[in-house]
Amino acid sequence: MNNLSERLNRLAPSATLAMSQKSSELKAQGVDVINMSVGEPDFNTPDHIKRAAIKAVEDNWSRYSPVPGYPELKKAIVAKLKNENGLDYAPSQILCSNGAKQSVCNAIMALVNAGDEVIIPAPYWVSYPQMVLLAEGTPVYVECGIEQDFKMTPDQLEKAITPNTRALILCSPSNPTGSVYSAAELEALKDVLLRHPRVIVIADEIYEHINYVGAHASMAQFPDIKERVVIINGVSKAYAMTGWRIGFIAAPEWIVKGCNKLQGQYTSGPCSVSQKAAEEAFSGPQECVEEMRQAFERRKNLIVSLAKEIPGLEVNDPQGAFYLFPKCSSFYGKSADGRTINNSTDLAMYLLEVGHVATVGGDAFGSPECFRMSYATSDDNIREAMRRIKECLARLK
Repeated sequence: MNNLSERLNRLAPSATLAMSQKSSELKAQGVDVINMSVGEPDFNTPDHIKRAAIKAVEDNWSRYSPVPGYPELKKAIVAKLKNENGLDYAPSQILCSNGAKQSVCNAIMALVNAGDEVIIPAPYWVSYPQMVLLAEGTPVYVECGIEQDFKMTPDQLEKAITPNTRALILCSPSNPTGSVYSAAELEALKDVLLRHPRVIVIADEIYEHINYVGAHASMAQFPDIKERVVIINGVSKAYAMTGWRIGFIAAPEWIVKGCNKLQGQYTSGPCSVSQKAAEEAFSGPQECVEEMRQAFERRKNLIVSLAKEIPGLEVNDPQGAFYLFPKCSSFYGKSADGRTINNSTDLAMYLLEVGHVATVGGDAFGSPECFRMSYATSDDNIREAMRRIKECLARLK
């Protein structure tokens, strides 16, 4: 009699959260674990943003907000999109949610019918396919290996589109690979999509500011497809505000209205105090964003150089976000300490239990030949983690 719904049984648990939980359990036992499994900046929320939140509490911003967010926050987002991205949106085209994760799910649930196909380039963030399954859609995976810098080509996109294709989910800068699509690469994909007017682009841009190649490029910057683009963004990564839970969509008004209807039934508006903090994040001083970006770039250079010194790993040079996604399949079939490495999940467990470094196997991201490390941690932690990983991998014979 305790059967869960078929809807829930279709879903897999989050592999990233599962590895973070295992890491926490080992830490609780007194084990010195370096956690590189979770995608979270290790910086504190900047002080001016915290002060805005404290003022919001003192000023009694403690009641329900409108479902799509306070008008002041939506205006701040409109100004951000105009000033930073050169994009024109009205406040009615913005909807704020409980984190960008809900924003993605809102868009999928609002657009996808049973049997609709959603193209997801692999590697992908673990939750995209699960959200599509929740909407009773069909994920269609496009394999994009390390040899193409984990980026989908126009030819691959064209071949993946069918009459049932409803959406393409594109994450740039990417979780889990750190790859960044250039404006020229996005334009080439856009030219394919113009031939298929039913397809909506869900553009996950949450890592926009953690970018090592200069200006961020958005699919929405092309006027001939902007009305088919749903931008997903928020404050979690750029402003070190993961726990504040504020994300947003910028999209055609008909999509925003649909998401508003959906959100109104299952969460209503996001936290009132967090919204006032996010308003300050978008409209206040931005020096903190660049300071954190520079730190992430330094750490990226460090982890890439150390990973390239490990025999058996194939490493690319990420252009954004804070992840490294090395190819590790050369270790499959090898053994050490009485255990055999058959796949990336085995490798991640080996690194956790023997090397005491928490990573995430690439199986969960649709790329079983790789594994993911987050370098959103200190330089010292990166050096020590890579020393441990190098030592562990050298023992596999």
